[in-house]
Amino acid sequence: MCDKHDYPPLNPVKVGTRGLCPRCGEGHLFNGFLTLKPSCEVCGLSYDFADPADGPAFFVICFACVPAVIFALWMEVAFQAPYWVHLFTTLPLLLLTCIPPLRPLKGWLVASQYFYKAEEGKLV
Repeated sequence: MCDKHDYPPLNPVKVGTRGLCPRCGEGHLFNGFLTLKPSCEVCGLSYDFADPADGPAFFVICFACVPAVIFALWMEVAFQAPYWVHLFTTLPLLLLTCIPPLRPLKGWLVASQYFYKAEEGKLV
């Protein structure tokens, strides 16, 4: 395992959205769907610094859930669609626009925290 100075800075968007280690770009970030691994299996970088908190959920709510719900409300008001129509249109739309972006967004936020050396604020 090499020192972190041996690694060139990697673009957080490129490595994070693919779920790769922000330092080496080869190891994986995730155990399962959204659970972070304790460390990179390639370079040994500990992911203890990573705390994306509710960031991925916030972005998904703002940019995916809200438009999907607006579509559902528009469809209800314009066509007075029965429940089965919502079941086959709105529910898949909500699931397909809300769940898949969570993992790339979380990876991007973790990689950005590493790239920009984000840490907890301190009062002097």
